[in-house]
Amino acid sequence: MLKHVAQGVLVHQSELLQNNTVVIEGQTGVLLVDPGLTRSEMACLADDLRQIGLPVVAGFSTHPDWDHVLWHPDLGDAPRYGTARCAAVVRDVRSQPDWRDRAAEGLPPEIAEETSLDGYGLITGLPAGTAQIPWDGPDVRIVEHPAHAPGHAALLVEERGVLVAGDMLSDLFVPMLDDFEKTADPIEEYLVGLRVLDDVAGDVAVLVPGHGSVCGADQVRARIDLDRAYLHALRDGTALDDPRIGPSAKPGWEWVNDIHEGQAQSVARRRERAEHADHAP
Repeated sequence: MLKHVAQGVLVHQSELLQNNTVVIEGQTGVLLVDPGLTRSEMACLADDLRQIGLPVVAGFSTHPDWDHVLWHPDLGDAPRYGTARCAAVVRDVRSQPDWRDRAAEGLPPEIAEETSLDGYGLITGLPAGTAQIPWDGPDVRIVEHPAHAPGHAALLVEERGVLVAGDMLSDLFVPMLDDFEKTADPIEEYLVGLRVLDDVAGDVAVLVPGHGSVCGADQVRARIDLDRAYLHALRDGTALDDPRIGPSAKPGWEWVNDIHEGQAQSVARRRERAEHADHAP
C-alpha cells in the first residue's frame, strides 16, 4: 500500500524487513527507488502504480545489497540506475556462474521462495560524479558516500525536501558496517557517510530510511547523532545505550542485537591485531 510522505513522494513498505520503496512522481511517470521484497509485494506495488496512472520511467538502487537490487516484470523495463561502484559490485556478482545459488543462500528463509532473482542487479552505473538522476521529474540529487556498502548513495528530492537514505538512519537497525576483511576502516567510512548526510540535513523535511519509520525534520539529526554515538562506542569499546538493541529493542527485532554482537567481535579482533602490531619487536 502506497502512503504519501510529501507532495509527489510515496512509500511502499515490505512486511518482513520493513524495506521502504520510494516512489517519486515525475511529468510522465515515476522514479522507483529500491523496490522490494517479495513477488506479491512488488506486484501489489505495480498495481498501486497502475491505479494512480503513472508508469515506472526510471529506477534507482541506493546500494548493491540483495534487497535493494530486485525487480518485478510488472514494473516494466525502464532503465535502472545506481552509482558506478554499485553497478560494478552487482556486475561482478552476476558474472559468477553460481551467482543465483549464492544469492539465494543469502535470502531470509521466510521469503526465499517468494523472492525472485530474475531482475536481480540489472542496473546501469551512472558515470562517476553524476550529480542528478537523469529523468524528467523533480531534481533528485545523488549523495554518494562510503558508508555501509560500496557505491552507497542517498537521494535528496530537493524541491520536496525528502532524503531517501538507503541503509542509513534507521530506527530499527544499528549501523551495519561494510566487510571488515575488505575495507580498511569500515567505522571511519561510516562516520564519513554520516558527515555527508549531516551536511544536507538542513535541507531535509522528510527522511525515508531503507528500513523502518519515516520521520520529519525534527528527528533527522537525532538519528545521525544516535548512529554516530553507536559507532564511537563500538570503536572505543565503551558502554552502549542504544534503543535498537538490548531490552529496549522493538519486539520482533531483538535479532538486531546479533548484528551488533558480530560487529563488536570483529572490531575487538581488529583492535587486538593493531595492539599486537604496535608492540611487536
